[in-house]
Amino acid sequence: MESTVAQKLDAIFNLQQIDSKLDAIVKVRGALPEEVQDLEDEIAGYETRLDKFQKEIESYEEDIKNLKESIKDSEKLIKKYQDQQMNVRNNREYDAITKELELQDLEIQVAKKKIAEAGAKIDQKKLDLDDLKAVMDDRQKDLDLKKDELSTIVAESEAEEAKLRADREKAIKKVEERLYKSYEKIRANARNGLAVVMVKRGACGGCFNTVPPQRQADIREKKKLIVCEHCGRILAGVEDEVVEEKPKKKRTAKA
Repeated sequence: MESTVAQKLDAIFNLQQIDSKLDAIVKVRGALPEEVQDLEDEIAGYETRLDKFQKEIESYEEDIKNLKESIKDSEKLIKKYQDQQMNVRNNREYDAITKELELQDLEIQVAKKKIAEAGAKIDQKKLDLDDLKAVMDDRQKDLDLKKDELSTIVAESEAEEAKLRADREKAIKKVEERLYKSYEKIRANARNGLAVVMVKRGACGGCFNTVPPQRQADIREKKKLIVCEHCGRILAGVEDEVVEEKPKKKRTAKA
């Protein structure tokens, strides 16, 4: 059986009321969820940099190891050439071996220079690593504090939120699909999350622009879905102003 416009409005307004309560719960958390996420992302970035520094240190250490092996090889060759130099037969052989000795000596000097440079780079990387770890530890402390604060706030409203979310699922089933999609679209574009509002004191409850009397009359009848011509929110009804009667002044008897 197809719902009447009045029933559709009641269903969508009920959903709005539930969502508004959920919005209020989320609002209490403020920017904490985003701050926690930002800190987690920041720390993940630091971890990536730490890993990079560590790999660079390992690479320099491997280079130093290979250079030291190269020095040992050059030293072995020098000893070999020195032995050969003792048994040369002519000046040409002597000069050739002397050049080889000079070459190996140069190789050793270059290798030692590279070892010193790699050692200096390792020392600098270790300093960078320590600085980064200190920053990371501080940010981790900030993250732990914000997580604890968020957990406390969430725990306080956990039961209420769970109930509201269950109520929301039930409420959605009572709203026709096309209307629900429109509702979600309006809510996404509204800063205060209000997609369905009442007309209060002759104005839209969302944007506060005046709603003409004839339009108010149409809204009261609930024969068709009417949206605010200024903000596009669904107008669910008109709240009547309660006029409080002023107490009558007591007449004072004339003397």
